Amino acid sequence: MDFGLAGKVALVTGAARGIGRAEAEALAAEGAAIIVNDIDKEGAEDFAKALRAAGNRAATAPGDASDEAAARAVIAQAADAFGRLDILINNAGAGGRHIGRKAEDLDVDDFDIIVRTHLRSTFLCAKHAIPVMRAGGFGRIVNTSSMNVTGGGRPGVTNYSAAKAGVLGFTRTLAKEVGGDGITVNAIAPGYVATDFIATFSPEKRAVITGQNPIGRFCAPQEVGALVAFLCSVQAAFINGALICMDGGKRDFHWGDA
Repeated sequence: MDFGLAGKVALVTGAARGIGRAEAEALAAEGAAIIVNDIDKEGAEDFAKALRAAGNRAATAPGDASDEAAARAVIAQAADAFGRLDILINNAGAGGRHIGRKAEDLDVDDFDIIVRTHLRSTFLCAKHAIPVMRAGGFGRIVNTSSMNVTGGGRPGVTNYSAAKAGVLGFTRTLAKEVGGDGITVNAIAPGYVATDFIATFSPEKRAVITGQNPIGRFCAPQEVGALVAFLCSVQAAFINGALICMDGGKRDFHWGDA
């Protein structure tokens, strides 16, 4: 199936590695030019070079998408690189030490940085991308929520769950605001995806997670990329304001979760 993305230009935030990289690769495979955003400038450039070496059009727009001045600059760089901007994949976010504690034990900074990097960055990039997309008569925005929203969250990630729930609410309302402009806005809710971060988990922890999934494994980053590419396609023009779950059917959490 031809997704109709040849000649389109896609900006993927947090694309130097992991899920964002797989999303960018999937869009490039459909003919889209890729703008690689990441706070890791060297990593973004290395990935863009790899895309170009494989015969794709690619450029970089490094920067912190959760900072308004930086987000505005990232969108401007993306539009300038190939003369247009058609697709925005909001993938950037933080994790690590900022999650994993119950609400009463969370520092305010640990709450704020998760909301900032996941939710505020989504808002800022969309805010500045929409006028460019509207001028081009075509737009696809795909935001990243989480099965922590569809499954009600699990203990220790209240900040992350709040941010991802915010992403979903933002997505559904924004879809109503811009749908008439030829711009669709959707969200995906991945489960555990087999990234380098997951590789740091102990075998016991990985066994607990996969054992609770009906399919019995982790999601592959390339599977997320394939879903995102479809949502950006011309065939998906009537999908707007949707949340697409990609969690293997796991919609709940147990105290045994690692």
